[in-house]
Amino acid sequence: MEKFTLEILFQIIGIGSASGLFYNNDALYVIGDNSGFLYEYNMQNQQLNQHALIDNPTQNIPKNLKPDFESLTYHNDTLYVFGSGSTENRNKMIEFDLKNKTILQKNNLVDLYGLMQSFGEIKPEDFNLEGAIFDGENWYLFNRGNGVSNKNAIFTIHAKNLGEEFALISVNYKLPKIKGVRSSFTDAVLVEDKIYFLSTAEDTKSTYDDGEILGSFIGRIDLKTMKIDFTQKITSTNKFEGLTFYKKENNKIEFLLCEDNDTDVLETKIFKLTLPLK
Repeated sequence: MEKFTLEILFQIIGIGSASGLFYNNDALYVIGDNSGFLYEYNMQNQQLNQHALIDNPTQNIPKNLKPDFESLTYHNDTLYVFGSGSTENRNKMIEFDLKNKTILQKNNLVDLYGLMQSFGEIKPEDFNLEGAIFDGENWYLFNRGNGVSNKNAIFTIHAKNLGEEFALISVNYKLPKIKGVRSSFTDAVLVEDKIYFLSTAEDTKSTYDDGEILGSFIGRIDLKTMKIDFTQKITSTNKFEGLTFYKKENNKIEFLLCEDNDTDVLETKIFKLTLPLK
């Protein structure tokens, strides 16, 4: 691949352990896996607002209690925020109306997650959803293979609503390694007919406990074939967990990224990644 650029664009004070983001009309919507809020940051006036996603939300929920919001996706003025499913507390999916800034619905996906585990032959302790895409017809949910089995998988659910009947497909992926540690999905976004994804190599065999960060990749999957077009290592130090489309111009595509710093510090750096289109 031709040269990419990765730079820190700005820092937001008031958000910690950022795990997902969505950019829309100069507003950046951010979730943190320790938090019960959806954050809305206006990039023009640098104003930060927060919207409660759960009852009695706090900024730093204890690890054994947190809903572990790890991924979000957008369609028709609605943001869908997903818990990772890695423990019994982490099965929520929140539907949030971006126009009225209100919660439309709260869902418990424990039955769906259980079916996905059975269908994909993933043990409950290896199940950890970290990316989500909804295109209006299909949901794409990304299992992060940072458990013992290293099972990176994309589940495709053909349904307009996760509460109705659906068809389910699961595809496993071998993602690149760093120092012998296989990277695993941490987020994804759909741009036209391509899925761009992040993966991070973290030296741990647990979906619950953190490990040494060895680096992160950007990659692309063709939506028609569901095969990987390319992967590119972009850092040796950052655990990037959030990815959103920013802009496309002059044969280049730009994304905004956030990283999970695995601390209680309420600071989040937003990075800009620029890739050549090919």
